[in-house]
Amino acid sequence: MSSTDTEFLTVTQLTTYLKRKFDFDPYLQKIYLTGELSNFRLRPNSHQYFSLKDDHAKINAIMFKSAFQKIKFTPEEGMKVQVVGRISLYEPSGSYQIYVDRMEPLGVGALYQAYEQLKKKLAAEGLFVQNNRPLVKYPRKIAVVTSPSGAVIRDIITTAQRRDPKVQLVLFPAVVQGQAAAASLVQRLEQIYQYADFDTIIIGRGGGSIEDLWPFNEEIVARTMAASPIPIISSVGHETDTTIADLVADVRAATPTAAAELATPKLSEVLLEIQQLRFRALNGFRRSLKIWQQRLQTQQASFLFQHPERLYQGYSQQLDLLEQRFQNVTRQYVGQQQQDFQRLEQRLLRLSPLNQVQNNQLQVQNLQRRLIRAFQVDLRQRQVTIRHEVANLDQLSPLKTLARGYSYASDEQDKPLVKVADFKPEQTFTLHLQDGAIKAQVLKKEQ
Repeated sequence: MSSTDTEFLTVTQLTTYLKRKFDFDPYLQKIYLTGELSNFRLRPNSHQYFSLKDDHAKINAIMFKSAFQKIKFTPEEGMKVQVVGRISLYEPSGSYQIYVDRMEPLGVGALYQAYEQLKKKLAAEGLFVQNNRPLVKYPRKIAVVTSPSGAVIRDIITTAQRRDPKVQLVLFPAVVQGQAAAASLVQRLEQIYQYADFDTIIIGRGGGSIEDLWPFNEEIVARTMAASPIPIISSVGHETDTTIADLVADVRAATPTAAAELATPKLSEVLLEIQQLRFRALNGFRRSLKIWQQRLQTQQASFLFQHPERLYQGYSQQLDLLEQRFQNVTRQYVGQQQQDFQRLEQRLLRLSPLNQVQNNQLQVQNLQRRLIRAFQVDLRQRQVTIRHEVANLDQLSPLKTLARGYSYASDEQDKPLVKVADFKPEQTFTLHLQDGAIKAQVLKKEQ
């Protein structure tokens, strides 16, 4: 080769140069790209790595965690999407890729896609059918979750006061539009759940675009509503708008006015219904009273009512017969028992143990006399043996030895001193004799 070493580049130098070309090219700083998601595997709470492809080419893509958290739908393998991002080169592998900042489904809005995905997910869990509780027919206290400044609360108050002036409405003001709306709705619902005196909850807002109504499509709002211990009426948007909150609620109302009508009874209609029930009850009572009066007259005119003694004449005769049968059976039973007792008494006399007891008593007396004689003989033999043993013991007693002129010495601890080596010069010791003891002192030792 004729080229010098300075003309050769390292791989790193070439890659760095190409990366600068990508980064400083104004046409590659913001790219609008359409493609099909490939090699997509959702990584929760992390960066997303995947590819975009069409029929003839493919490009690697990365979407950082901060950007991915902003999209409203869940990407899936094979989904066609539109992305906005920048093209750059990844130096370690030398491959170029697109860094995605925004992503939307192709042909369908991102919010609508997210709405359909969440709707399918919650339907599979059964959240749309678990709350179908009937509303309280005569509520005393209703909680309303909506904006304090909108027309919704005014419509609800006007309708409720017109239909049932005694019902109490309590407004829980919430943000119903924007980023903070979902958290505000959840906070107000959980606040209501802490009270035990609400009969119904109305949640809603006026109409708007899907972006305006989106807080009512948030999963956290849906799950909080599904956990409600109180029946919920949802009135979000216009009649043609259907949100996730409408599907989770116990009852959906087309408008705020309709929600108030569903939650409260119309007092005039209630009074009319009570009046009708009163008339029906009164007429029914009169018919029943007339029927019972006719039955009473029929019973009073009957033969048995005129001669009540005929009711128990047959029972009285039957009682006499039963009493006579009872006396006969009792006499037969007592006679039989007396005969059995006499037979048992005679048998007992034959088998009386009195004679055997008398014989056993004589035998016991003989055995007692033999036992006494044997004890006396044994006692005399033991006395002779003891006297003999005492005489032998007396012969071995040390006192007998002392009586023959012997003695023994002991120290102050009463320990016998038997050898010359046991004595010490000028030691005091005791000398035991037949009739007593004397104290002595060692003057001299001789072997």
